[in-house]
Amino acid sequence: MRSFNKKLYARYFFVVIAIAIAASFLFISNRTAEELAKEERLKIELWADAIQTTVNRGDEGELDLTLKILSGNKTIPVIWCDDEGEILMTVNLDIPAKDSLSFIKKKIVEFQKNNEPIVIRNPDFVQYVYYGDSSTLKRLQYYPFIQILILTVFVMISFLALLSTKNAEQNKLWVGLSKETAHQLGTPISSLLAWIEYLKEKTQDASIVGEMEKDIIRLQMITDRFSKIGSKPAPQLYEIKSEVMQAVSYLEKRISKKVKFIFDMPDEPIYAKISPSLFSWVIENLTKNAVDAMEGQGTITFDVYSKSSTIYIDITDTGKGMTKSMYKQIFSPGFTTKDRGWGLGLSLAKRIIESYHRGKIYVRNSELNVGTTFTIELEKQDIKKPQD
Repeated sequence: MRSFNKKLYARYFFVVIAIAIAASFLFISNRTAEELAKEERLKIELWADAIQTTVNRGDEGELDLTLKILSGNKTIPVIWCDDEGEILMTVNLDIPAKDSLSFIKKKIVEFQKNNEPIVIRNPDFVQYVYYGDSSTLKRLQYYPFIQILILTVFVMISFLALLSTKNAEQNKLWVGLSKETAHQLGTPISSLLAWIEYLKEKTQDASIVGEMEKDIIRLQMITDRFSKIGSKPAPQLYEIKSEVMQAVSYLEKRISKKVKFIFDMPDEPIYAKISPSLFSWVIENLTKNAVDAMEGQGTITFDVYSKSSTIYIDITDTGKGMTKSMYKQIFSPGFTTKDRGWGLGLSLAKRIIESYHRGKIYVRNSELNVGTTFTIELEKQDIKKPQD
């Protein structure tokens, strides 16, 4: 649990840093854009003042000079018109040949939304200078979002690359450890099988030897499971009800007698393609978790049914339950609510069902102090009996 929380906090810290960088980009760019917008307004106001001064004096030479100054503006779009809406001059506007007047009027409305027009007052008339943002200012306004987009893509690629590398290293480690464990178990199991044969000849109580033989067969199954990790086993057709019953039957005799098992299954057989040793691992893991959640006392119900092309296996306990926020977390590697444990059981179960059986596993429902239902979904094979 602590390991999982540390990883979670590290991810949150990483996200906070990325947000802080993005916010700083926005802040700096907005400040710069505001300062540039103020400068552009001052330029237009100066031009308007120069026009007003020239008009008031009636000096055509000064007016020509002012118009040249306006024409020298290469970036700020300007529309100069009188109080009746007649256009006197436009600067830095690509006006279409068709519907030019309608285009200019739309631009005036657009400019008014972004910038307050500058008024030129004269005893005889009133004129208005409408202006928009320069191309430089527009680019500056868009740059922060482009930077954030690039930063987001970079962070995501880096995060995914780091996660992929880490997962690949972990997978190699687990595969190597699993295969080595399977190899190491092989020798004592072979020796125990020989001793079982010897005891069958010497002992009078066959039941004791029979139980020992079941445990050794169990060890062989565990060895087979470990040997298959990292490889792609070829699933074959099996009857799901019998596989669930078989997986539970071994545990039923080896856990608390205060745990009651209930099986709710249809009469007709239900087939799916599975790897028996890996599938039983999942059933056993969910069963053990249910026993732990009930603290060795309660009821576990196995409900197997099908709808259209899907087989559903519901495993319900009467344990302590969980909150909805834990529904997905419990399948994360390292997450555990136990004082002891690696927090890998449900993570492996999820991987086995999704990667090896192309199915789904999830928490269907859970209520605190009432119980939890885990559901496994498998693809149903519509046949009456398996083919040899």
